[in-house]
Amino acid sequence: MTEFQAFRVVKEDNQLIGRIESLTVDDLSQGDVLIKTAYSSVNYKDALAATGKGKIIRNFPCIAGIDVAGTVVESTDKRFKEGDSVLATGYDLGTGHDGGYSEYTRVPAEWVVFLPDSMSLFESMAIGTAGFTAALCVQRLEQNGQIPEMGPFVVTGATGGVGNFAIDIMSSLGYEVVAVTGKQESNQLLIDLGAEHILDRHNIKMDGPPMEKGEWGGAIDNVGGDILAWLTRTTKSWGNIASVGLAGGSQLNTTVMPFILRGVSILGITSSGCPTAYRQPLWERLATDLAPKHLDKIVTNTIDLEGLPDTFKKMLAGETTGRTVVEINPD
Repeated sequence: MTEFQAFRVVKEDNQLIGRIESLTVDDLSQGDVLIKTAYSSVNYKDALAATGKGKIIRNFPCIAGIDVAGTVVESTDKRFKEGDSVLATGYDLGTGHDGGYSEYTRVPAEWVVFLPDSMSLFESMAIGTAGFTAALCVQRLEQNGQIPEMGPFVVTGATGGVGNFAIDIMSSLGYEVVAVTGKQESNQLLIDLGAEHILDRHNIKMDGPPMEKGEWGGAIDNVGGDILAWLTRTTKSWGNIASVGLAGGSQLNTTVMPFILRGVSILGITSSGCPTAYRQPLWERLATDLAPKHLDKIVTNTIDLEGLPDTFKKMLAGETTGRTVVEINPD
């Protein structure tokens, strides 16, 4: 096979450098399924990994990109044949194994999910890890008894990818969504996605007593830190908080009071470590009952490989909203 282009992160003089390189299939990580990549996407984890701002990548050099969708070119696993439309997200993609920012991607068969019949390759990466993570939150909340009748439902980090999908999906399921954000210029977008109320995070008192008045039926928290602690204090009895992010800090300063007196639950969400058995059914739900209604509003940017560095820079500076899809071999 001839050379192709990939965005690869290398370590030189103890510095991490991300750049486009010409590679061959022999340069790729080992795997059972070779995919001709159509699209990938940009997640906060990608920005941390590709710039070295977070110690995400474990093996160098490594092609970045934790999401990939495309068409099977070769497979040593009988479940997949040439021409199948597939996707993969999470696992070690783009961290310990070459990822999706490449014209060709090779992965273990157990990482591969068949593209749902009613979903296009572009839509799968418009959803990507962010949408899959939001759907995983919904599934865990449902399993723990969350229902709309429990009261207003909070989504923090509302302008990010997971936040956008959480608002879209939860509002479609009948929840009264309260979007928490510090980006007031995005208020109208959040309302368009389904939020009924906007709460300015700058107006939240972060140093309250161990328990405050119960206001929220539950939450999906993308922030962590003080915001998550505030949610534990203000969630109603038997409410659930899906904890999925740490943009606001990894420490949690709280007490056991909300858990033992109100029965509040914190549900830990890890999309990269999601069991294989959950993945295909959850992607099928993302094409049916959990299908986002506002992908056209959530996807705010489409770039090629050359546009990655600038997008990473803006994302880490908090200057992006919504989702960015990476076109590689568009369908």
